[in-house]
Amino acid sequence: MNLLKQPSDRTATGVLLFSASLWGLSWMPLKWFIAQGLSGPVVSLLSYGLVGLCALPFIWRDSAAWRALWGYVLALALVGGWANTSFVNALMMGDVVRVMFLFYLSPVWSVLGGRLFLKERIPPLRWAAVVAAIVGLWMVLGGPGALSLSLGFVDFLALSAGFAFAANNILARAAQAVPMRTKTLSVFVGCGVISLAATSALGHSAPAMGAGVWLGILGYGFGWLLLATATWQFGVTHLESSRAGVILLAELVVAVLTALWFGGESLTPMGWAGGALIATAALVEALGSSGAETPPNASPSNTPA
Repeated sequence: MNLLKQPSDRTATGVLLFSASLWGLSWMPLKWFIAQGLSGPVVSLLSYGLVGLCALPFIWRDSAAWRALWGYVLALALVGGWANTSFVNALMMGDVVRVMFLFYLSPVWSVLGGRLFLKERIPPLRWAAVVAAIVGLWMVLGGPGALSLSLGFVDFLALSAGFAFAANNILARAAQAVPMRTKTLSVFVGCGVISLAATSALGHSAPAMGAGVWLGILGYGFGWLLLATATWQFGVTHLESSRAGVILLAELVVAVLTALWFGGESLTPMGWAGGALIATAALVEALGSSGAETPPNASPSNTPA
C-alpha cells in the first residue's frame, strides 16, 4: 500500500483530493443498492466485511511491525469502522445534503474535544467557527422551525460518523509506525464486525440478488471503497492536519453539488446559507487547528502529529 516512502506534498495532496472526490460521489452506488432492496447494514457487511475478511492474512503478516502498537490498530478498526459504517447507512437512508452537512460539523468536535480532553487554549477564531457551525446547522434544519424538530436516527448516524472520522484522522497521524496497509485494512475489519453486529441485532438479511447486484457489491467493496480508503489513509498520514482538513472539504462540495444536480434533492436559500456557514467553519478549523497551543506539561511525543 505504500505508494512512496516519502511522497512530495503535491503527490499527497493529489491523492487526498482524489479520495475526497470518491467519497463525495459514494452516495450514487449506495442509492442504487437501496433501490435493489438492500438495507444499509447488509451493504456495509457485504462490501466492507468481505474486504475485511480477505484482509486478515495481510494484517497478520504485518503484525511484527504493529504488535507493540496494537492499541492503535484496535482503535483504528473500531473508530474507523464506526465512521464508515454509520456514514454508509446515513447516506442510504437519509437526504444526502443533510447528511453531509451534519457529517461536516468537525469544528465542534475538534474544538470541544481539544478543550475538554487535551486542555488546549482555544483561540477566539476557533470558538467563532464553533458558533458558525452550530448556527449553520440550525439554518440547515429549518431555522426557526428547527427548534420544534428532533434529530432522528439518520441524523445521529451522520453526526457520529463525522465525530469518528475526525478521531480516525488523528489516530492515522499518530500511528506513524503502523504500516499503511494495516491502517487501511483494519478499517474494513472494524466495519465488518460492526455491520455483522447490526445485521444480527436488527434481523436483516440479504435478499435474493442477481449476478449484476453481486458484481456491484464486489466492485464497490474491492474497488471503490478500498481505493478511497487507501488513498485517504495515505493522504492524512503524509500531510499536515490543517492542509488535509482543507482538501477533504472537496468531499462536501462534490457530494452536495452532485446530489442537487443529479439526485433530485433541493436546498432552500436558508439551507444554502447554513451550509456555507458550516463549510466556512470547517475551513477555519482546518486552517487554525495546526496553530492550537500545546497544553501545559504536554511533550511533543504526546501530542497528535
